[in-house]
Amino acid sequence: MAHTFEELVEKQRAADEAHTRVLHLRDAYGAPTAAPWSEIQTDTYETAWRAWRDLARDAQAAVTEYARNEGKQRTDVEEDVKRAAKSPEAPSGEG
Repeated sequence: MAHTFEELVEKQRAADEAHTRVLHLRDAYGAPTAAPWSEIQTDTYETAWRAWRDLARDAQAAVTEYARNEGKQRTDVEEDVKRAAKSPEAPSGEG
């Protein structure tokens, strides 16, 4: 499936948001070794972690495919995508 640069940025933003959710849950629940998490907390954290992992994997695969299709270095595309994803402005294309 061909991806546009804007789609890559949206995938990266989704992965970043999922990662933020995981970090928030970890902060809210504390270390599971200090105070055991409830079953609900464990399930919530594991679900959030899997979502982050899956979104990040999909974003990375899309970046790899895009770079190959465009004849660009994967690391350059990844850097441009991450920079654009952090920008509050909508991406206008690769830098």
